[in-house]
Amino acid sequence: MMGSEAHEKRPPILTSSKQDISPHITSVGEMKHYLCGCCAAFTNIAITFPIQKVLFRQQLYGIKTRDAVLQLRRDGFRNLYRGILPPLMQKTTTLALMFGLYEDLSCLLHKHVSAPEFATRGVAAILAGTTEAIFTPLERVQTLLQDHKHHDKFTNTYQAFRALKCHGIREYYRGLVPILFRNGFSNVLFFGLRGPIKEHLPTATTHSAHLVNDFICGGVLGAMLGFLFFPVNVVKTRIQSQIGGEFLSFSKVFKTIWLERERKLTNLFRGAHLNYHRSLISWGIINATYEFLLKII
Repeated sequence: MMGSEAHEKRPPILTSSKQDISPHITSVGEMKHYLCGCCAAFTNIAITFPIQKVLFRQQLYGIKTRDAVLQLRRDGFRNLYRGILPPLMQKTTTLALMFGLYEDLSCLLHKHVSAPEFATRGVAAILAGTTEAIFTPLERVQTLLQDHKHHDKFTNTYQAFRALKCHGIREYYRGLVPILFRNGFSNVLFFGLRGPIKEHLPTATTHSAHLVNDFICGGVLGAMLGFLFFPVNVVKTRIQSQIGGEFLSFSKVFKTIWLERERKLTNLFRGAHLNYHRSLISWGIINATYEFLLKII
């Protein structure tokens, strides 16, 4: 009789244990794309920030790589990582949203919308990119902190945010239009081409080979998209380097830069070669880290 009672009591204990554990497992499973995207962004920013700073100077002033490097040398090592907090905050957040929302929205649209998969995934990519633009103020402050013309006005992220406060909330979102355009269409191309590119690479049979393939896939895509949207970023940087004053349209700012650079594509794409290499490394790191973490979490 006692043996029978003991046997009857065991199942509820085991069931209760499963009920306690399963919500945590589900929670981690649901958030893993966000977590992997966040960690991939952190790794990338920590490694490539100095390269990004050289590129930024070239985009803003149209100077050669050597001159941009000399500017950074004059600024000193103390200022080398000046302005890293905004991109660190922005990129960890936006890449978490980029990967996480893309996966969630793709599943949601696939379940509730009767449309081809490529269409639902394309819409999901655009919506994820649009959501990322909420964090435009972080990109805005990063631009100001990296511009040496503003070095005497503020020395950290908090001061830069305060400097914009008196101009109203709209000032934080200066440059929103090129960011929306860049985010939406680059997401569509990145997620749409990532799979096909990897399929054309040699078949990976080891973990290290998978890591190399993911790096190549992300790097090639990042370099291509970085070059394609380079003029958009040039205009965005010019727009965001301004504090206060008139809100100029994308076309008007582009025309000004085009005239300043003597109507030459080579001058407009000055710094594009460095951006190509930076994007190759950055998106290689991001994609490889993301895919690696996705497998182990």
